[in-house]
Amino acid sequence: MAQRDEIVAYCDRRLDAASFDDYCPNGLQVEGRTEVRYIISGVTASQALLDAAIAAEADLVLVHHGYFWRNEAAPLTGIKGQRIATLMRAGVNLLAYHLPLDAHPELGNNRQLGLRLGFERCTTDQGLLWGAELLPPMSARDLADHIATVLDRPPLAVGPDREVSRLAWCTGAAQGMIEQAALRGFDAFVSGEISEQTVHQARELDILYLAAGHHATERFGVQAVGAELAEQFGVEHQFIDVDNPV
Repeated sequence: MAQRDEIVAYCDRRLDAASFDDYCPNGLQVEGRTEVRYIISGVTASQALLDAAIAAEADLVLVHHGYFWRNEAAPLTGIKGQRIATLMRAGVNLLAYHLPLDAHPELGNNRQLGLRLGFERCTTDQGLLWGAELLPPMSARDLADHIATVLDRPPLAVGPDREVSRLAWCTGAAQGMIEQAALRGFDAFVSGEISEQTVHQARELDILYLAAGHHATERFGVQAVGAELAEQFGVEHQFIDVDNPV
């Protein structure tokens, strides 16, 4: 058993949450009971995840996508009100980290995706855009097949059907970074989502783009943080994957 405030303080320090000007508050978003024995992690604090966590008798839910996003309506009504009421009735804490969990050099979504793809020597110079040299190079088809195997879903590939020796990635909704990846000389760029203009950008920038799924590419950071918390504080941790095809 551990104290909630100690876990929150540890995560805030470990993920350097105070350094980010984010689209939402990072850290403890909904306060529940003070003692934590069991942590459930997931990508998004959806109703399905909350219901599963409460059924499992969790004390704390750790997510990448929490609540209180910039410019969203403030009233606790509708879906938002129901979700928060669910947590508060059950006394369950909600702990959420957005950009800090994307950028962290060890536990972050980008670093963890690189490791899952087998790129031990992946690097970044800005925290969000990561890259790796592929030795030997891979064909576009082989790269797409490899990503599909790791993420258990096929990516949507657009742009040139080319051999890839330098691969860049940024998880989630980072399709807008495709131009930055091309300017830095990468042959291919992986992110989660795709927009209409991304197709034209990939063709005109001559860079292969693979949309591998917002949810699918951001499943690994919370798992790494949850596993570390279990080790550091002697609590139980379980990741629950609520299916999302986007």
